[in-house]
Amino acid sequence: MSNKLTIQATVAADSQKAWDYYTQPKHITQWNFADPSWHCPSASNNLRVGGKYTARMEAKDGSFGFDFEAVYSAIEPGESFAYTLGDGRQVSVTFEQQTEHTLVTVVFDPESENPMEMQRNGWQAILDNYAKYTEAH
Repeated sequence: MSNKLTIQATVAADSQKAWDYYTQPKHITQWNFADPSWHCPSASNNLRVGGKYTARMEAKDGSFGFDFEAVYSAIEPGESFAYTLGDGRQVSVTFEQQTEHTLVTVVFDPESENPMEMQRNGWQAILDNYAKYTEAH
């Protein structure tokens, strides 16, 4: 699909902290959900080309859950990475230092099941959780 979606967040942190909080499983589990009724009970991240990223996403009431899985295709430590989801969709994430902030940009291929705006809003909510968590710690 050629209609990539882009979301962004400006985080009040240097790019190294922004990178670490985005990529380390102990942090991922604290912010990786779009709604407070969900959580991310586990995550693993083999941050190397060919390495696998997995995050368990679940409704807190146990009614639904899924594993978000991807394989890394490119990594520039501290700056950017790209991965391919299980269904072949591509995602790239960049970390751009801006004085006292870091601009985090996520570009992703949408899936065909849900409306584009719903997907953009869901991914943006997760990125906003990440920014709030990173700034609070």
